[in-house]
Amino acid sequence: MRKISTLDITSKVKELCIRAACELGMDVVFALKEFKGREESPLGKEVLDQILENAQIALREDAPMCQDTGIAVFFVEMGRDAIIDGGLEDAINEGVRQGYKEGYLRKSVCHPLTRKNTGDNTPAIIHTRIVEGDRLKITIAPKGAGSENMSRLTMLKPSQGLQGIKDFIINAVKEAGGNPCPPIILGIGIGGNFEKSAILAKEALLRNIGTPNPDNELDVLEKELLEKINNLGIGPMGFGGRTTALAVHIKTAPCHIASLPVAVNIQCHAARHKEVLV
Repeated sequence: MRKISTLDITSKVKELCIRAACELGMDVVFALKEFKGREESPLGKEVLDQILENAQIALREDAPMCQDTGIAVFFVEMGRDAIIDGGLEDAINEGVRQGYKEGYLRKSVCHPLTRKNTGDNTPAIIHTRIVEGDRLKITIAPKGAGSENMSRLTMLKPSQGLQGIKDFIINAVKEAGGNPCPPIILGIGIGGNFEKSAILAKEALLRNIGTPNPDNELDVLEKELLEKINNLGIGPMGFGGRTTALAVHIKTAPCHIASLPVAVNIQCHAARHKEVLV
């Protein structure tokens, strides 16, 4: 058994919060550059240039790339041979508390009815699963409201099948328009049940852009959907063009014979996620 200190967890989470807010992943940067080269709209190219410049400034000045530094979402893999000397969720929330304060990140978490701000961006949303080994893997994926509010979930009839899935996804992007600050990345969860499909969709966003889906059938579907979405003409920041989405990522799970859950989690171009091993 290996012991892990809550103080170490808190310290690592604090740093994750700050780094995720200020450093855009290179997979996103490469995708933005690649799509800029294909973009036919002069205005679309200009917007993509500004997005790339903004990412460079954020990295250089150690400043958030977007003023909405999001609600802190964590995916935690805990080795079954690891022992923590205290509460895991308490340690993560303390890291969020410290990171959002020391990083001068906007605190956006509030009570759903009174709308009173919690003051420190806690509590975080934490998904935990037990895995083999004695390490703790912590992944942060802070999520802003602009893109999150455009996300959708539906319970299709099984008879609607693959075409129903495609139609729902395309319509979700069409209805979102420029609201989620495109170019977007789409995380799609298909199957499971109501809540499982939503978690699958969010997990799908953690895959690096440009990495093929390990399931060949899903890889083909992702490419088909990406092409159709980029033919909608929404374009960068909704100003028109062929760069509405940088990627479509799909995860699936078996579901009940009488249901077909589909979740679309839309992520803006500030696709922030970082991970650390403790």
